[in-house]
Amino acid sequence: MEMLELPQQHHHHRKKVNLTNPRSSFASFRSDLKETFLPDDPFRHLKQQSGCAAACSLVKYLVPMLEWAPRYTLAKFRSDLLAGITIATLAIPQGISYARLANLPPVVGLYVSFVPPLIYGMFGSSMNLAVGNVAAVSLLLASMIGSQVSAAESPDLYMNLFFTAAFFTGVFEVALGIFRLGILVDFLSRSTITGFMGGTAIIVIMQQLKGVLGLKHFTTKTDVVSVLHFVFSHTSEVSRFISRILFGLSDDLNVMTVANFLPPYSQWRWESVLVGVCFIGLLFLSKYVKAKVPRLFWVPAIAPLLVVVLGGVFAYLVHGEEHGIHIVGPLKKGLNPVSITHLKFHSKYFSVLLKAGLVSGFLALSEGIAVGRSLAMLKNEQIDGNKEMIAFGMMNIVGSWFSCYVTTGPFSKSAVNFDAGCKTALSNVIMSICMMLVLLFLAPLFKYTPLVSLAAIITVAMIGLIEYEKARLLFKVDKFDFVICMAAFFGVIFFSMIIGLMVSVGLSVIRALLYVARPNTCKLGNIAGTDMYRDIEQYPDCVGIPNMLILKMSSPLYYANASYSRERILRWIEKEESIANKNGEELHYLILDMGGVTTIDNTGIGMLLEVYRNLERRQIRVVLANPRLQVAEKLVLAKYIEMIGEEWVFFSVNEAVSACHFSLQESRTIAP
Repeated sequence: MEMLELPQQHHHHRKKVNLTNPRSSFASFRSDLKETFLPDDPFRHLKQQSGCAAACSLVKYLVPMLEWAPRYTLAKFRSDLLAGITIATLAIPQGISYARLANLPPVVGLYVSFVPPLIYGMFGSSMNLAVGNVAAVSLLLASMIGSQVSAAESPDLYMNLFFTAAFFTGVFEVALGIFRLGILVDFLSRSTITGFMGGTAIIVIMQQLKGVLGLKHFTTKTDVVSVLHFVFSHTSEVSRFISRILFGLSDDLNVMTVANFLPPYSQWRWESVLVGVCFIGLLFLSKYVKAKVPRLFWVPAIAPLLVVVLGGVFAYLVHGEEHGIHIVGPLKKGLNPVSITHLKFHSKYFSVLLKAGLVSGFLALSEGIAVGRSLAMLKNEQIDGNKEMIAFGMMNIVGSWFSCYVTTGPFSKSAVNFDAGCKTALSNVIMSICMMLVLLFLAPLFKYTPLVSLAAIITVAMIGLIEYEKARLLFKVDKFDFVICMAAFFGVIFFSMIIGLMVSVGLSVIRALLYVARPNTCKLGNIAGTDMYRDIEQYPDCVGIPNMLILKMSSPLYYANASYSRERILRWIEKEESIANKNGEELHYLILDMGGVTTIDNTGIGMLLEVYRNLERRQIRVVLANPRLQVAEKLVLAKYIEMIGEEWVFFSVNEAVSACHFSLQESRTIAP
């Protein structure tokens, strides 16, 4: 049997695929570069403008405030004013809490809500994001920097290293934005972020046991096993609390009786536990009120500040320090001191600071951009991820010069900003002004804030980051995604945040490589009564075409999957030949639907050549359908199209099938 040729008269009844005008190497390279780094073509609107107008548009692009400010109205200002004041009330307790979590002076937590929001207000493209410090980054930096310098022994050096890490983070974020490398952040999948944030929430909650239990000292380790071992080796004070409840406040004999059954070294304070439980209950009550009456969205927003105020008044009136209720202590009044001269670039700390800056930058960007995009979708708005990177980078660079550590867009504060009706990024500026007034006049009033109230605020906030339903959905929809999520979760709580993140990202990359190295190739069949061809496994009613095998290639063809693709095609050929022989037929055509092949390299072309030669010996014709521009150009240059014949390249599978039918019928008519 000889390979069948396509009769010449059929050539005139179809449009030919454009294979004669390949682009130059420079044009192809420029197109690939643009698709990689400028997929959204951000400067497309400048092409139709004159020099001056284009320059103005470019400045507006780089500084989004200049774009929305001319259209700003009094109505928008009223909304932003309310939102800015609302998030300022949340920023005070959260800032102090997360600064304590990072083992920094509490006032530093207020500093990050003064300078960075001003910078973000100018450069940020999100109209809903509220910036500030976050628990995950605070704990991560405390873990990494704390391994080199003790916060207790060298507090000034420790604090300056935090500022330096923020500078590195900012430089890294700006570089990603300028060079359009946001693709790197995409390696933090949603599964990874869900598991990482859940695990981080657990270890942050464990760290709050110090405040809730009234412990003066706490372990520097963050894994759950170490924290629980430390906590339960300092538990006998709770025996007094239990005894007072069960046997009366003055029954010292029973107190000692219960204490005998618990470990020595009493450090738990029942007073602190009681206050902490009350505050946690109050915060959950505020969330319940919002859920029942949505218009009272401001209740959970001011609840943390209310807890701080009530806790401070209570600690002052009852002299809480004397009863195991530890307080924040004096807060320095005044605006952010300049810290640019205190940044540390010594070789001794350079590597750990660079590592801390990169990791915290990835984490801050992934959370901030994800939050910004999620809120923008609710308003049918768009944000530019690369502009957001530049905005985050600028506020961290400038913030590091004014005693601020890494800042991003926390979900809790941004959600409150959204619920409060913010219209533009001016709400961040208003929050900054409110914080300025607090720093100038009110900071000392927070001296008596109990640590247990801050622990309660963080605990309730962290519980909201444990997304049980999303984990259940992952398990239901995609088991491998669930494994990635759990790898991050358990890696964080049992080892460290870095290990959990790296293991999860590693699994995500392995999965991506498996998708690339083992692409799906499916057999297509015709849906009766139509000219559509679909996967016969997905649509069992599809009808196979006699004498033809139609395969859909669904991924780029290059060195990583060329061998597998060749073996898969040949296995399909063998299977189809076996079926055809049983039916007394022969396989004449292999039609490859190339619409899913976005690119091809030299190894991929070599694979197609091997398949062609293999099938040529079997007298089976190779036919291509719908090759993309980049693929067609390379196949022409490699003379593959010349080898199979330009007449065997078609616009669509349906057209290829029709041509093969015509050729087959003509050959049977001519045959004696």
